[in-house]
Order: sequence, then C-alpha cells, then structure tokens
Amino acid sequence: MEQLLPYIKAFAVGGLLCVIGQILIDRTKLTPARILTSYVVAGVFLGALGLYQPLVDFAGAGATVPLTGFGNLLAKGVRRAVAEHGLVGVFTGGLGSAAGGITAAVVFGLLAALLFRAKEKK
Repeated sequence: MEQLLPYIKAFAVGGLLCVIGQILIDRTKLTPARILTSYVVAGVFLGALGLYQPLVDFAGAGATVPLTGFGNLLAKGVRRAVAEHGLVGVFTGGLGSAAGGITAAVVFGLLAALLFRAKEKK
C-alpha cells in the first residue's frame, strides 16, 4: 500500500484541480481559455509566494503536470534567473525554465500536422 501512496496523492491533487476547472466551466460564464489562463497565473502567483512547492512535494506529478504546475515552473525560472542575472532574469527566466516543454509541444504539434490530415466537421 505504501508503494501506491504517491500515485494516490498525485491522482487526488490532479483530480481536484480538474474538478475545480470543470466546476468553473459548468457554473460560470468563464470560457475554457480564461480558466486555463487563470490556472497558469495562479501557479505563477503561488510559486512566486513559495506556496506551490509544498504542494509539489506532497503530490508530485499531480501538482506539476496541470497548468498550475507550468505557472509554478515559470515563477521558479524567473526567481533563479533574477538571482543569477539580475533584472534581465525577469524577462528570460520563465522561458528558459520552460524551454524544453515548449519545444516539445512545438515539435510534436508539427509532427502531428505533418503526419495526419485534418477532417472537416459535419
């Protein structure tokens, strides 16, 4: 059972973040794009305040995979770059820390576009 505990924590936290998003979609007039953007911004704020890292330590991938984790990654990168490069780090740190994920998204998106044909909706 102890071996399953990290998976249970990740599922619970990631699932809770998804449930909150679904409730926002169902009960508010917010568009999904605004909700997703809000998740990233919330991750940046919580990461900048140092409040997101304890959640990452507790839930692992349940906290790093959702969009709030991306926001936290941006905040962590900015904090590190500011410590190393000063004010310039505010502009370079976020993209530097997320470059691998962004590059993977672009490359796999390009591959999907080249390998598969889009179909018209009927």
